[in-house]
Amino acid sequence: MKIGLRILLGYFVIVALAAWLLGNVFVQQVKPGVRQAMEDTLADTANVLAELASDDFLAGRINDGRFAARVRGLAARDIDARIWGFRKHSADYRVYVTDARGIVVFDSTGRDIGRDYSRWNDVYLTLRGEYGARSTRSDPVDENSTVMHVAAPIRDADGRISGVLTVAKPNQAIAPFIERSQRAVLRWGLVLLGTALLVGLLAAWWLSRQVGRLQRYAQAVTAGERVELPKTAGEFGDLGRALQTMRDRLEGKQYVEQYVHALTHELKSPLSAIRGSAELLESPLPEADRARFVATIRAQGERMAQMIDKLLALAAVEHRQRIEQPEPVALAMLVDDAMAQVETEAEAAGVTLVRDDVDASAVAEGDPFLLRQAIANLLDNAIDFAPRGSVVEVAVQRAGSALRIDVADRGPGVPAYAIGRVFERFYSLPRPDGGSRSSGLGLCFVAQVAQLHGGHAVLANREGGGAVATLELPLASTL
Repeated sequence: MKIGLRILLGYFVIVALAAWLLGNVFVQQVKPGVRQAMEDTLADTANVLAELASDDFLAGRINDGRFAARVRGLAARDIDARIWGFRKHSADYRVYVTDARGIVVFDSTGRDIGRDYSRWNDVYLTLRGEYGARSTRSDPVDENSTVMHVAAPIRDADGRISGVLTVAKPNQAIAPFIERSQRAVLRWGLVLLGTALLVGLLAAWWLSRQVGRLQRYAQAVTAGERVELPKTAGEFGDLGRALQTMRDRLEGKQYVEQYVHALTHELKSPLSAIRGSAELLESPLPEADRARFVATIRAQGERMAQMIDKLLALAAVEHRQRIEQPEPVALAMLVDDAMAQVETEAEAAGVTLVRDDVDASAVAEGDPFLLRQAIANLLDNAIDFAPRGSVVEVAVQRAGSALRIDVADRGPGVPAYAIGRVFERFYSLPRPDGGSRSSGLGLCFVAQVAQLHGGHAVLANREGGGAVATLELPLASTL
């Protein structure tokens, strides 16, 4: 599982837990909170009414006195109030009074006068001097039919409890306020959760993107590709720079080790030839043999010098990750310069260089020196394999969004077993004239230059005999 998905799932679990807490704790607290506020209001109301009813109750006229008339008149009053968006026309109170035995002596609804309420908690607890309240269903099978009853004592002149006044109100009267509060909490809770999920998704995407960039960078480095350190932020930028430093140090160490090993291996043959010739020269020899061994020493010395020069040039190219200051390069002019550079070798080999089908408007972008040297290496390779008296042809043409530089000869071609290896370092084929093999670095240099410029190099057999080497580069506008 990718790290971004794991981060997102972990974040989602946290948000889901928060949603559960919101739904099961916060939302569920809305209803009891509103009911507690209503009970507080009923307690105040019951005590106020108990004080107002005390005179009529103590005088024995609680059911037909002024207090009773005023309370019954409340049912006919049109309140016409708009409370937080809800219209209210009538009072939802029921008021009843019991004597010291718990018998109802007044009921604003008139239905329960004379009934014994001494068992109900509101009356029972209040008569005992405690706070009395209860919540009872008016319909035993309907859980939404609960009615809250809050009582207050009626005291005589000596402070003794002589009766109880209870104010009752259906909980359903506050249900719209509870539902609206719950909807508001849920609505804004969902907005908050949605925002949190969006933030989590963006955070997971950003983290995954940063980690993914570093992962692709590490994979490309492992594969030996030329790749620049990706742009990352914060700690990821520090991690990327640490990886880059580690890469540079490891590559530098491995690079030196590889080149020392390769150079040591490749120098064994010319050194053996020089040592053998030198040993023979220490003994008396005919002049012709002496001249031949001296020539061998000179040739092998030049071979080692060329090998070291080419190896250093190849190392400089391989170690570069990009062209620091690319510039437009006219390939027609570059081809002319490269042909002039190898003209002496071509004349010595009896080979004619011909520039054919060169697009004068072909412009690449990159390092002119490296590109010139790469073309010169292709020409050197073609001259080495071209028969005396033959022609090496050079062509520059467009191929879609790329430019192709073709160098073709009429030599023996490339054996099938060597097709996939000709661009390897130190890999070289025997020359047709029986001469010594090359350093095996020229075509490797071409491949590295092509890759550095965003292109590639190919060597294939040519129809009718011979081989054609192709250096393909992006156009300047598409590099």
